[in-house]
Amino acid sequence: MGRYLPGGENLSDWRTEIDDSIKDFISVAELAHVKLSLDDFEIDYQEAPHSSSSLPDGKMAIYGFWLDGKWLKIGMAGPNSNARYTSQHYSPNSSRSSLAKSLLNDQDMCNWRMQPENIGDWIKNNTSRVNILVDRKHGTMLLALLEAFLHLRLRPRYERKVPLT
Repeated sequence: MGRYLPGGENLSDWRTEIDDSIKDFISVAELAHVKLSLDDFEIDYQEAPHSSSSLPDGKMAIYGFWLDGKWLKIGMAGPNSNARYTSQHYSPNSSRSSLAKSLLNDQDMCNWRMQPENIGDWIKNNTSRVNILVDRKHGTMLLALLEAFLHLRLRPRYERKVPLT
């Protein structure tokens, strides 16, 4: 899984990672006696620059931010969490945990010249985003399981609860 640059460096294909993860998650859900198919997922891939949009009525989502061959953040938004889905990750003061806050607090990211006043635009201009939409009828427990599965599988940089190997 992934491509290789001429120097031998692995450059993962973020779309393939998501597609393969959803296929495998269907098997995980089946172990929990939940029947799903690929038709239960609507996947919206947004290359950088991306834009934010509202969470569609009746939907829940897992979203992820991708930069330079790595997942930065993977989160979930339940059916009543439009602000989390739409805007909170683009502002460092909007919530207790946001991609903006994580980026600004990361010394390894200082060479990207991010500032609190432009971090939202920086995120939109430099990261790709995936939105994985599912119908709210599946419930937030399934959504939480998918989020946990993707944390373990994709190892996003700003999910420190996941042991990095």
